[in-house]
Amino acid sequence: MDQLFPKILELADATTKRLVPEKLPWMWGEGLLMHALGQLNDLLGDARYTDYIKRYVDFHLKKGLRVDQSDTLAPILATYYLSKHFENEDYRSVTDRGLTYIKHSKKIIHNMPNHLGHSLEGKFYPKSIWVDSIMMYGVFTSLYAREQEEEWLMEFAKIQPELFEKYLKAPDDKLFVHSYWVRLKKQYPQKLYWGRGNGWVVGALPMLIDNLENGQERNKAIRILQELSEALISYQRPDGYFETLLNKPGTTKKESSATALIASGWMHGVRSGYLDRNYLEPGLKAFKAVAADLDFRDGLISLGHISGPTIPIPIFPKLGYKLQYTFQRSRDWSYGLAALFFAGIEYKKLIIEGVIK
Repeated sequence: MDQLFPKILELADATTKRLVPEKLPWMWGEGLLMHALGQLNDLLGDARYTDYIKRYVDFHLKKGLRVDQSDTLAPILATYYLSKHFENEDYRSVTDRGLTYIKHSKKIIHNMPNHLGHSLEGKFYPKSIWVDSIMMYGVFTSLYAREQEEEWLMEFAKIQPELFEKYLKAPDDKLFVHSYWVRLKKQYPQKLYWGRGNGWVVGALPMLIDNLENGQERNKAIRILQELSEALISYQRPDGYFETLLNKPGTTKKESSATALIASGWMHGVRSGYLDRNYLEPGLKAFKAVAADLDFRDGLISLGHISGPTIPIPIFPKLGYKLQYTFQRSRDWSYGLAALFFAGIEYKKLIIEGVIK
């Protein structure tokens, strides 16, 4: 009997009680949380979390929202989900704002927008590409392009994996760095490999590949997933976890969002034939490690060991990653929950499709 997926659903139900949707910001982590809950709905074949997603979006429709960077584009996944289930012009209109941003935002190199876009925050940080964006805009653009047959958007989406590889993959270590500063033409920070950042890539790539039409771009995306997975596997700890900084073991702590994202990508990759079956056991080990650490806070099941929101700070970057545990909470961050829900969905699909029993 499967004991793990019911635990994931218990966490999802607890999340809808713990995190009041009207108090959540219009931001990347919350957008991914809504997307994960929508995927759980689709897997279960019911509308279990639809009202929660709707409350979140409806609140921001009334309050006002911005779509001015990768991080504020991610919640468009929620409006797009709702637009497919409700005849509501507001949901379609905000989704169209996301499409407009992708189409008309200034591209800083090739066909890649500045991660911080034209936001106020973007005025205080060098024009740059961040590894986060492969999840924040890559998933939405590929999904919408496939489902709505938007040719221009598919042309945008299908070249993103190779562009992220070109600018963010370290040539020697084969891992992804956090950012690429366009004016200085350099990766930053060099020789520091952020666990969640590499998790974004491994977790997002199978989602993108699912949406891409057969061709050289899809084949390249599969190759990138395979090569990154090969580079990552040696950094998995004996307990199944990955750390905040992959290549500085022992100097940072185990990190559940990175671990769950990698677990999701590996299980998804094996299930869909993008990865060799050798990645199934490490993927299951990572997923089970995070699920086994779930405990209770205030009477509700809770997810810990999540490092806080992280930017590639211009000075002492290693310290910036390490301080996420020191000065920020480490529990029930929306993006960490989303990562584990993605992994739980893939775990359940492996059972449904008979890959595991």
